[in-house]
Amino acid sequence: MGDLPKRRVTPSPPFYVTGVDYAGPFLIKDRQGRGCRTSKAYIAVFVCFATRALHLELVSALTTEAFLATLKRFVGRRGKPAQMYSDNGTNFKGAYNELSKLADFLQNNANSLVEAIENKGISWSFIPASSPHFGGLWESGVRTVKYH
Repeated sequence: MGDLPKRRVTPSPPFYVTGVDYAGPFLIKDRQGRGCRTSKAYIAVFVCFATRALHLELVSALTTEAFLATLKRFVGRRGKPAQMYSDNGTNFKGAYNELSKLADFLQNNANSLVEAIENKGISWSFIPASSPHFGGLWESGVRTVKYH
């Protein structure tokens, strides 16, 4: 059996290296009683690589904007991760592209601000397409969420 990857065994703060995936869809009601409407919702599962702790966030849609709002709530609660891992979902790719555009805009317009942001930036890694076994750590978190 091979050794675990270095990012899994290196001591680090919780959620310093994080994997993210979606679980769902789940049907949620907008209110109680008669005449309530149901809509689809998803759960964003953030998995800490060092401790395997789970952080769950409710997401209203599979859009880039919804994921960016979820990521903002996650960062507000747990702190900004140094490394994010995810599959090649269009919402994750879109979020990566939006964050890259923001970084490019700031880099072209404000040098002192960029230096502060570059030190706190998120490095994003995507697993190869059509290979969910590469994301086994967060896929097992999704399975746990669906079970419970």
